[in-house]
Amino acid sequence: MQSMLLTIALAPLFGAVVAGLFGRQIGRVGAHTVTIAGVALSLVLSLVVFKRLAFDGAPVFNENIYTWYQIGSYSAHVGFLIDRLTAVMMVVVTFVSLMVHVYTIGYMKDDPGYQRFFSYIALFTFSMLMLVMSNNFLQLFFGWEAVGLVSYLLIGFWFKRPTAIFANLKAFLVNRVGDFGFLLGIAAVLMYFGSLDYATVFANRESIVGKEIEIFSGYAWAVPTVIGILLFIGAMGKSAQVPLHVWLPDSMEGPTPISALIHAATMVTAGIFMVARMSPLYELSETALAFVVVIGATTALFTGLIGLVQNDIKRVVAYSTLSQLGYMTVALGASAYGAAIFHLMTHAFFKALLFLGAGSVIIAMHHEQDMRYMGGLRKYMPITYWTAVLGTLALVGTPLFSGFYSKDAIIEAVHHASAQGGAAYTYAYWCVLLGVFVTALYSFRLLYMTFHGRERFVVADHGSDHAPLAGSAPAPAVSSHGNDHHANDKADAHDHHHGHQPGHLEHAPHESPWVVTLPLILLAIPSVCIAWFFVEPMLFGGFFDGAIVVAPAHDVLAEMGKDFHGVLAFALHGIQTPPFWFAFAGFAVATYVYLFNPAMADRAARLFAPLVRLLERKYGFDELYQAVFARGSLLLGRGLWKWGDARLIDGWIVNGSAALVDRSSGILRWMQSGYLYHYAFAMILGLIALLGAFLWLK
Repeated sequence: MQSMLLTIALAPLFGAVVAGLFGRQIGRVGAHTVTIAGVALSLVLSLVVFKRLAFDGAPVFNENIYTWYQIGSYSAHVGFLIDRLTAVMMVVVTFVSLMVHVYTIGYMKDDPGYQRFFSYIALFTFSMLMLVMSNNFLQLFFGWEAVGLVSYLLIGFWFKRPTAIFANLKAFLVNRVGDFGFLLGIAAVLMYFGSLDYATVFANRESIVGKEIEIFSGYAWAVPTVIGILLFIGAMGKSAQVPLHVWLPDSMEGPTPISALIHAATMVTAGIFMVARMSPLYELSETALAFVVVIGATTALFTGLIGLVQNDIKRVVAYSTLSQLGYMTVALGASAYGAAIFHLMTHAFFKALLFLGAGSVIIAMHHEQDMRYMGGLRKYMPITYWTAVLGTLALVGTPLFSGFYSKDAIIEAVHHASAQGGAAYTYAYWCVLLGVFVTALYSFRLLYMTFHGRERFVVADHGSDHAPLAGSAPAPAVSSHGNDHHANDKADAHDHHHGHQPGHLEHAPHESPWVVTLPLILLAIPSVCIAWFFVEPMLFGGFFDGAIVVAPAHDVLAEMGKDFHGVLAFALHGIQTPPFWFAFAGFAVATYVYLFNPAMADRAARLFAPLVRLLERKYGFDELYQAVFARGSLLLGRGLWKWGDARLIDGWIVNGSAALVDRSSGILRWMQSGYLYHYAFAMILGLIALLGAFLWLK
């Protein structure tokens, strides 16, 4: 087992090293072959591990592989904890990563950084596997920081573009804020438990019940609450929860394959997995759980609203990811950890499908990303269209699709929690319920603007009418709210942000090659049906027993399980519940406005102009952070340089001490004349002074 687990973790690392260090020698084919082979091997072995744990009844594996250090009673290890929670994450990460690797062959075929990109995404896969397979907090932190580092490299992959450099620096800095809280949480665990090993910490979790700590003098906090909130601050950064969500939409500056990998299976899911893994600690604090559920609910609704005004196809899907991460976080706060992981799994498939489908459209549109210059693409791209339809139906929670089971379970779970009392859970319930309407509205808006209606692009060889969709102003060269990047570096070798007029194509769009469409088809299958097989065991059948701990008073999934009567009955019951009708309302509004009466969108935009501007500005978070933190840090730095470095250090300490030495040495040089009678005279004066002092003191 140990050898198999090492192979799962190290196979992608081997591919990353070979492609990164020897990319020129092995060429493009060699780079994608070695990395795909490594990830494919990890997937096959992960499936074997999953089968053994889920179906064969194999015991949990928890062993240390290597000792980093031993200092007295403190030690750090590289080790693996493989239970069903880990096994699910391993399969999701490796499967989605493999699809992204294959897809990248077609998407990045003309990019000069081809080998480098494959090295990065394989390294990303290794980092995430080390994170989810860890059996201790220190290794968890290593994987945590590694995915952050590789995401920095991938978001800024096209490093000649200033917008890409700004985006990856933004992601890096925002995540440092979250990671600071995360590191403090780990330090608190070490302080109170004396160990960073999961098994040791969880076995002794009752020892911190009733303990308090004064963070501020006179204000006592329960230790479980402090640990839970600090760890969750780390999750807020990685999983992009309000107010640390601002980096995720800008991650669209990276190539589409990495957008899919970040949003579906790696970095943003790390925070959700971490909180689920820490369920034994979170169950000790009602306050921490309430904090989690409020943050998740706010993210689910309010970031989804921003997606309604986005015109960049990738950014719409990006804000969808923010909203769905909010749903997962709400499930964590409602102690429905199994529902959170279940939605993480189903979401990984249909969100990767939607991102890769968006990338297929971008290829066909010569790297045009503005939906206002699309339309009518379904006849050119049937495979991309139908897989996008399936992904959209899964995302909005259509009965019988995978997304329906996982999303409805979360909504019902928080509904049960709100019934037990607590304003936080009532607030969360209404947020996730309204979020269903918003999700359906922006999802079908994307589908209709991209694939339906008249063609809003010009093809050089057949000259379609070129006009933006009614209801939207013509796309500017550079959008004021960051949807478009037509004015970016035209010398970019990849031409992904093209130096031509928006909406003008050299030839008609066409379906993408098989290396692009095959991953779409393979991702569409689990998007439709994966939940059929796992909804009962993961939600109501104790699938995660031992890996996830839930206090009996918080076990909302157990209450829901009493009414579960099968997959079909779940779907039929769902048609009668509010989430279905909210989703249907969103579908109906989007269909009427964007398919049958596009001019109505323009009237609605004028009618709700202040709200539209607020959403386009993303509630002002970017301006706030830029004004307070970015400019504040700049002013602080300038002040420290002017008064601290220039005046205090250079002026007073360095230059001042040099001036003092110079003046003192000048006096000494004057005294050291070299004449004997000067020295004799000085000696006589000194002797007189000594005698005078002696007589005076006497």
